[in-house]
Amino acid sequence: MKLILTTEIPKLGVAGDIVDVRSGYGRNFLLPQGHAIAWTRGAEKQIEGIKRARDAREIRGVDHANELRTQLEGLTVSIKARAGEAGTLFGAVTPTGLAQAIKAAGGPALDKRSISVVKPIKTLGNHTIAVKLHDAVTAHVPVEVVNA
Repeated sequence: MKLILTTEIPKLGVAGDIVDVRSGYGRNFLLPQGHAIAWTRGAEKQIEGIKRARDAREIRGVDHANELRTQLEGLTVSIKARAGEAGTLFGAVTPTGLAQAIKAAGGPALDKRSISVVKPIKTLGNHTIAVKLHDAVTAHVPVEVVNA
């Protein structure tokens, strides 16, 4: 079965790739989960849009990743969250919220899967998160959680 991937699938390909998979895998997993679309000539034209979007988000080499690291580490990221009187949050700060806060602070648009929070952020105050920009480059971004 010939499909066009819309998201990155480990050991299979990245968004925009045309892959040939077994019928059951494509019909029962990739298509219902929205990870792929059926290959047609018209859908092949959509690949170009997917590839352009992927190239815009992709980090171009170690030099570009190092530039982004210095930019990210120089940001002051502040995120608002509801907290109790003791300073404990009602829930935790999620990678999606962190990606939005970094973008709002003037940083680049990041994929939430590139943000690594070692210990869940459940208190007010200053924290540090890791953002994997490249296999060899990781940025440590300071984040301040304030009461909303």
